[in-house]
Amino acid sequence: MDKMLYISMSTAQQTMRAQAANSNNLANLNTTGFRADFEQFRSIPVLGEGVPSRVYSASERIATNFQQGTLQSTGRELDISVQGEGFIAVQGKDGREGYTRAGDLRVTSSGQLITGTGLVVLGEGGPISIPAAEKVEIGSDGTISIRPLGSAASALAQLDRIKLVKPEIGQLQKSADGLIRLVDGTDAPSDASVKVASGTLESSNVNAVGALVNMISLQRQYEMQIKMMSTAQENSTASARLLQLGS
Repeated sequence: MDKMLYISMSTAQQTMRAQAANSNNLANLNTTGFRADFEQFRSIPVLGEGVPSRVYSASERIATNFQQGTLQSTGRELDISVQGEGFIAVQGKDGREGYTRAGDLRVTSSGQLITGTGLVVLGEGGPISIPAAEKVEIGSDGTISIRPLGSAASALAQLDRIKLVKPEIGQLQKSADGLIRLVDGTDAPSDASVKVASGTLESSNVNAVGALVNMISLQRQYEMQIKMMSTAQENSTASARLLQLGS
């Protein structure tokens, strides 16, 4: 009975972890450029003295879904979406370089180019700063051009180029802060083949229907484990009564 109790208890705990990951996917259903996480369960034998007769469950994030989300037209000149594979290089809150598909860019009052979540966008030589200008354009190769204040309509000056990268998918992992980084911790080089489209944004690639179905399935699984724990307790109580009668 102790096996039944411990197995159901560990499985219920791991089911809650899987539900948390699935809920995080659902919470980011409308987050620009968000990449959904995959979860899986696996059995882990408990090793020690004697025969390994105890097996516990574990929930783990095995991978990230890198499938492209739906492109939406916004008409806003600072909104960009990566076409096909590739990422926009940004500076994470911890100061390290990371990669994102969120192209909802804006310029701060101090002239820094940042994403919608406040991450600094990186260019050829580091963080991108944009001076006061009448117009800002982002080309398909990430080149940023501006029309200085008081200049003619045709007077565009090239300012910088957004760092665009395209590492192999197998070399990537999703960090705890939501940014994509290389597994070995290095920075990816710029890739001139990556193109962006101005005036568009990429939506999250979370499948809302699939995530909702998974949420219901995990909830039922959790309830089943709780019932097993209750049954184990009832069996233990019944066994104790039998032993009392026999004594």
